[in-house]
Amino acid sequence: MKANKAQSIKLSDKNYRVERPTQTGFSSPATHYSEPRIDLNDELVGNASATFFVRVVDESFKEFNVMTNDVLIIDKSYLPKPGQLVLAILDGSFSVMRIDDDFPEESEIWGTVTYIIKSML
Repeated sequence: MKANKAQSIKLSDKNYRVERPTQTGFSSPATHYSEPRIDLNDELVGNASATFFVRVVDESFKEFNVMTNDVLIIDKSYLPKPGQLVLAILDGSFSVMRIDDDFPEESEIWGTVTYIIKSML
């Protein structure tokens, strides 16, 4: 297993500050503590028209650490690179595969796996 390098967290470019109310009187003290909602479509989807979400229904892809109820984010516009996971059609059914020297020539690449959202249940 490869060791992951620590990466810095990038601050959002969006302004999530709450606008000041135009009402008279006292505003709610909780106004200053509201947190912005994270939109996963903004964060995880690069090309919305070519991106699909696929829920895994069994343990067939355990070798790639893809388990039941995980959600794969598949982007059909990305050209896969060696070592990346793809969703491929093999023998008429979808399969998660890694692009490597043993990649079967008879399979059709349907899209590149960009993210795996893990189920913790």
